[in-house]
Amino acid sequence: MTNAPISVFTEPATIADLIREHAHACPTRALLICDSERLTFAEAEELSARLARGLIALGAWKGSHIGVLYPNSADFVVSVLAAARIGAVVVPLSTFSTTRELREQLAHSDVHILLATTGYRSHDYGRRVLEVLGDPVVDSEGRIFSPAVPQLRHVILAGAAESPLLGSESVLRLADSVNDAMLRAHEADVGAGDPLMIVYTSGSTSAPKGVVHSQGASLTHQRNLNAIRGLVETDVMYCNSPLFWIGGFAYAFLATLVAGATLLCSNSTDDETTLDLLEEEKPTIANGFVAPIAHLPKHPSFSRRDLSSLRRGNLYPLMPAEVRPKDPQLRHNLLGMTETGSVVLLSGDAGDQPEHRRGSFGKPAPGFEMRIVDLEDGAPVDSGVIGELCFRGPYLMRGYYKRSREESFDPDGWFHTGDLARTDDDGFVYYLGRSGAMIKTAGANVAPAEVERAITEITGGPAHVLGLPDPQRGQVVAAVLAVEDPAAFDEARLRERLRADLSAYKVPARFAAVTAEEIPIMSSGKVDLPGLKRLFE
Repeated sequence: MTNAPISVFTEPATIADLIREHAHACPTRALLICDSERLTFAEAEELSARLARGLIALGAWKGSHIGVLYPNSADFVVSVLAAARIGAVVVPLSTFSTTRELREQLAHSDVHILLATTGYRSHDYGRRVLEVLGDPVVDSEGRIFSPAVPQLRHVILAGAAESPLLGSESVLRLADSVNDAMLRAHEADVGAGDPLMIVYTSGSTSAPKGVVHSQGASLTHQRNLNAIRGLVETDVMYCNSPLFWIGGFAYAFLATLVAGATLLCSNSTDDETTLDLLEEEKPTIANGFVAPIAHLPKHPSFSRRDLSSLRRGNLYPLMPAEVRPKDPQLRHNLLGMTETGSVVLLSGDAGDQPEHRRGSFGKPAPGFEMRIVDLEDGAPVDSGVIGELCFRGPYLMRGYYKRSREESFDPDGWFHTGDLARTDDDGFVYYLGRSGAMIKTAGANVAPAEVERAITEITGGPAHVLGLPDPQRGQVVAAVLAVEDPAAFDEARLRERLRADLSAYKVPARFAAVTAEEIPIMSSGKVDLPGLKRLFE
């Protein structure tokens, strides 16, 4: 019930082998274009090799943990490549992190060396890191000792820095003390089964967990996904997802690295600058979050822009009319999660689907077994029955960092996602949201995703459905809608139209219409569910 046959750990199976291969085969091709930055494969190989030697000089080794705190940039790419080349474990950290969040993740992940930008937008990371360290002891060799982050020994800031932090140039000078033969020896000691990264979950329903993935599994998973979506070396992929989240890290960065393609991204907050970049660089595929780019078609210059190169992906508002769906819900969606290392449900069929397949998320990616089980007894359910989505396979996470195997998988090796789903008779999967988000009203179960889709089909805008406590019914269904003019929202009219598509108990009893800017968002980019509930207080 998957998309294609599986191939396990296709060569090259390590980052070091891969970047050397592409630097030799296509040295002048851009691996990354980010605003004014342009990083070719040859430059990425050379710069990451030098940084890797600097890391060795600082005491990094195979298995040491390297934190990476950058926005989408050449610095992020070079840092990840450098750490992975010597078998160090990459820990990507969110630029949204507060001081508390940064301290907790650095401590929990046992980061030995932190590579960080000095600042991004309103964030001063030099100051934030000093707040994390408190009052550290610094020895004669410049190593940091802080009770708050006991394994952290060095912090390297891009550009110049003052003690106890190091500037990037001082580290690159250290690289001269380590020759290429030593770097090659480190690279030769890295295998497909060695860990590549610890990526933290968003913590939308619990404390964030560190998810461990290996080099070979991550790269081969992306090769399989690239084959399905047709990503090849001649492609330029625009992605607006942060590279420190699994979607950007794997489905964008690792995907283009594996294919030998080009990744295009932007940190600009100016619409015209973003449109200029898209028009000039001519991306062929676009993946990421629709919400941040949904307003671009409203820019006065959009109608005269030539974006005809865009033919594939899920950022439909940017695409030419002839490839844009009339109804996005009639195109297969994607489902990815940190534990599956990237997208796990998808389809290679990018065309409009029949009405009975509305809302499909395709089928499992190659290498993944899937089953849907009963929430009460864990037994597999029949097609059409809602249950918990479970996965198993060689590209699944190795486990949660510092947690037992029993905390990550069941005795048969299945990962229980906590998500609700069902299948149809053809094996296509329909995602219905978190199991904890299921609303129980007067004894009946309501899946929020079903109600959200019904609202969006009518309004054309996003909706967030949740349950609110009710003394008589246990819970009532409530919906938060993002609209341009909340004062003009016609609640009675929407409720009337929903009754034609939904059973009466599924129609929201309460609505809150707000602007898109008023939707509460967590630092992970996900909707803040407690914040949604407060809109009804």
